[in-house]
Order: sequence, then C-alpha cells, then structure tokens
Amino acid sequence: MINVDALHSSKSPKEPHNPGLSSGTFLCPDSEKCLSTNGSLGNHRRVHVGEKLFACSKCETCFKSKGELTIHARIHTGEKPFACSECGKYFTSKTNLTIHERIHTGEKPFACSECEKCFKSKGEITIHERIHSGEKPFACSECGKCFKAKGELTIHARIHTGEKPFACSECEKCFILKTNLTIHERIHTGEKPYACSECGKCFKSKGELTKHERIHTGEKPYACSECGKCFKSKGELTKHEKIHTGEKPFACSECGKCFLLKTKLTIHERIHTGEKPYACSECGKCFKSKGELTKHERIHTVEKPFACSECGKCFILKTKLTIHERIHTGEKLFALTSSLMRGDVISRQPPGNANRSHEREGGSF
Repeated sequence: MINVDALHSSKSPKEPHNPGLSSGTFLCPDSEKCLSTNGSLGNHRRVHVGEKLFACSKCETCFKSKGELTIHARIHTGEKPFACSECGKYFTSKTNLTIHERIHTGEKPFACSECEKCFKSKGEITIHERIHSGEKPFACSECGKCFKAKGELTIHARIHTGEKPFACSECEKCFILKTNLTIHERIHTGEKPYACSECGKCFKSKGELTKHERIHTGEKPYACSECGKCFKSKGELTKHEKIHTGEKPFACSECGKCFLLKTKLTIHERIHTGEKPYACSECGKCFKSKGELTKHERIHTVEKPFACSECGKCFILKTKLTIHERIHTGEKLFALTSSLMRGDVISRQPPGNANRSHEREGGSF
C-alpha cells in the first residue's frame, strides 16, 4: 500500500544506498524507478496515488504536473510555440513536434514485438498492440460499444450527440472528423493531391485513390456473405447487402417512397422540389443528377464509351449496349425488340385469313 502521507511530507527523500546508483539519484519506493531530481520524484509519485493537483482555470481539467497544465492551457490560448523547420507546421508541445518530425525523417523507433510493425510514437504502438491483445478499454456509455483508443471513442460518441465540430468556412457544412472537412474543402479549392501511378487520374483523398487503383489491379477484397459477390470497397458491399435484406432505410417525407441509398433519396426529392442543380455547359439544359448530366453530355461529345465485345459497336448508354448484346446471345424477347428498333413491320393476319391461307398452301383434301 502507498503511504500518501509520505508524498506530502516536507522531508526530502533520501538518496538510495545502492552502490549501483550515482549520487543525486532519487529512487521511487513504489516502482523502483530512478529520477534525477527531487522534484521529478514528487511528480512521478503522483502517478501511483492518482493525485492531480493542477486544475485548468478554463475547463477545470486536472493534471499531475504544472508542465502538463501549461501544455493543456495552449488549447485555450491557441499558442503553438514549437515550429517544424521542414514544413513550418506549429505544435503546442516539444513532444508533438518531435513525433511530427519523424514524418519527414521516416524514423519509426517503436516496433511491435508481435508483428514487428514500426511506429512514430509510443502512443501509436500502444493502440496498435491492442489489435493483437483484443483489448478495447474505452466503452461508450450510450451503447456499450468498445474501442482501442480514447480518440476512437470520442469520434464515435458524436454519432449519439450529433456533434459536428468541424465546419467548412466556404459553405458551412459540418463534419464529425477534421479529415473529412479537409477532404470536403478540396471540392471548393479543386485540389486533388493523390494521383494514380497507372493512368494519372487525380483524387481528393487517399481512400478514393485506393478504391480507383483496384480498377487496374482487379482487386475486390470485400465479399458478400450471402451470395459471394465481391466489391472494390466496403461502401459498395454495404449497398449490395441491402438487396438481400430488402432494407430501404431512406424514406421520402413527401410521398413515402423508400430507397436503399441516401443519394438516391436526394435525387428523388428533386422531383418534388423541381431542383435541377446540374447544368450542361454546352446547351444549358439542367438535370436532377450528375449521372443524367454525364449521359446528356455524350450527345455533344459523341462519346460512346460502351463497346460490344462481340462486334465492336459502341453506345452512349450501358442499357443500350445490354439490349444490343442480346442480339448475339439470341434471346427471343429482345430479337422482337431489335426488329421494332430497326422499324421492321410485323404483319398480323385476322384469324379467318389464317385458315384461308392454310387452305391455299395445303390444298383441299
């Protein structure tokens, strides 16, 4: 048991009588950790007793040391006195600057003993190690879901509170995550910093690039447990799974029609509002969705991106290609459709004429 009174004692701790320790070294009796100064020992022993003596005057959060409080106070003041000599980014503490600088140097001094993956900081490796141990010490008080890191819990809690603390200065749209805001802002700036090494196409986020690269590699790592169909992204799989469950969670408040996807509901609602936000730069015609505009623009560009693998004929729309391909497969239903599309006349004889025609062909018996 820790003697709390000893922590507050006015007497200085005695230097240990251990010949292996240098003079002026102070030994913690609880953990046997060696500290270089008496003040350091005092701060360290608060870890064992859980004592937090230093309270923030702004938010009343308490800290074990004056140094921790000083660093915390910079959140409120906005002070960031430590600058990166490489990129000029500023930080509230020297420790955070040191960790950041490892991005530039590539240094990752903390290695996982389980899989040997390396990390820039002690905090990162601690969170990573919980993947192997299965430990999730941070539980949501609302739904009980557990997380590996305090930051993950904080982000999750915003689902329940509805908090979206990151607002776009351009359009005021708000986001749960700072990273989502950063990606969104690129819509306004037009910045696309992630380029595909295969075709050169650029993207706003690393996630979009990763998904795109699977077009070239053919990788589809997300498989449906119901039918085995595979997809390039988790989002595509989630959408697909709703086909099996029949789930249509997005309902139109105007007519009650339900949809699998939020995007489909948004497009549908424009039927009621009359909104057509996508305008053709060539002729000015407006459309409810980006997809409709893309199809329309092919009239002007004469682009026909859908080619028949059998005969090479090209089409503006995927649906037109699908109908065409059935000519080659010999589907009778679409052979008729094909004839109608060509303008062929199909004559229909009255029932009486059919009998007389048979008599002419077969003769009398």
